[in-house]
Amino acid sequence: MSVTHPSGFLAAGLAAGFKASGRPDLALLVPAGGPAAAAGLFTRNAFAAPPVHLTRAHLLSGRAAGLVVNSGQANAGTGPGGMDDARAMAAETAAILGCAPEDVAVCSTGVIGAPVAMDAFRSAIPRVAAAVSAEGGPDFATAILTTDSRPKQAVAESDGYRIGGCAKGAGMIAPDLATLLVFLTTDAEASPELLRRVLREHAAPVWNAVSVDGCSSTNDTVLLLSSGASGRSVPDEGPEAAAFGEAVAEVCEDLARQVLLDAEGATRAIVVHVDGAGTTDQAAAVARSVSGSLLVKTAVFGSDPNPGRILQAIGSSGASVDPGAVSATVGGVTLVAGGAVVPFDREAAVAALGGREVVFRIGLGDGPGTATAFGCDLGYDYVRINAEYTT
Repeated sequence: MSVTHPSGFLAAGLAAGFKASGRPDLALLVPAGGPAAAAGLFTRNAFAAPPVHLTRAHLLSGRAAGLVVNSGQANAGTGPGGMDDARAMAAETAAILGCAPEDVAVCSTGVIGAPVAMDAFRSAIPRVAAAVSAEGGPDFATAILTTDSRPKQAVAESDGYRIGGCAKGAGMIAPDLATLLVFLTTDAEASPELLRRVLREHAAPVWNAVSVDGCSSTNDTVLLLSSGASGRSVPDEGPEAAAFGEAVAEVCEDLARQVLLDAEGATRAIVVHVDGAGTTDQAAAVARSVSGSLLVKTAVFGSDPNPGRILQAIGSSGASVDPGAVSATVGGVTLVAGGAVVPFDREAAVAALGGREVVFRIGLGDGPGTATAFGCDLGYDYVRINAEYTT
């Protein structure tokens, strides 16, 4: 499972002492055969963390010989010293791996404003480097977690190659890469140019359609590395490239659902399918508005089939909407038709809202635009967890 499911990758995760809990909090991923082709997506938050800036710059080369991740301190809002620490993490890791610091990607997650405990890092990085193995993917996936209750891992196979991935994220998640760390690997032989396009066209649409609480993070990073160890080469263009992109999207969608089902205080995932819009962008705006609506989220948490919550989210999306053409269902139960709330089977609607995955289908007319967005309910524990986050 996870990032070592594709051949050519070694990983490990262990407790370095960044967290008072003593849980694993330092992770390392290494391409076994030397630098891998690599690409990334990053948050656009104005307070982007120093590791984001550093890794974005390092990936301009289109390759990575190592990825190091600490959990516990986000190294965001830490001023110039935060960049010094991120550079030091890259340099210390590079010295052990025998590569250039510019070939190391660095990610941090945890409390914003907290600098990385560098003494703990320097003490632990030799241990985690010595522990990397082809079986270390699950340990890597565990060590990157913060308020998550469990690791998120997914794999896919297609035409002679494998794709693996893991993610962390439970709160501070909104469209714009959500708020998380996502690490994807493949043993297909793929160019950095293809990896960049696949992330842009197949991964970004998934993560930009995920919302827990409407808050966009400072540390969002999605990385895709290709070891080429399968010997299966994927061309930059054509059907094989498209199939590769679809396999990456499959892994991302699996991980997205896992993130939402483990969101802070969440009990259900929400999936919103929209069709009939004038354009894809219009459909996406409606899907994101419904999946991200606090009123829809709380209605789902309470299993309260209130069609008005859906209508307000559609109408406030900013999309061009003909109210008379709008329809909406939940779990196959029709709530809205012809723009009006209709009599519906309340018991069936309540049952649909009580499942682990609540599916809304919204029609906007007969246009070509379609989109899907992902969310989760919002419950009492979300407030408790975040009210006590640093206390």
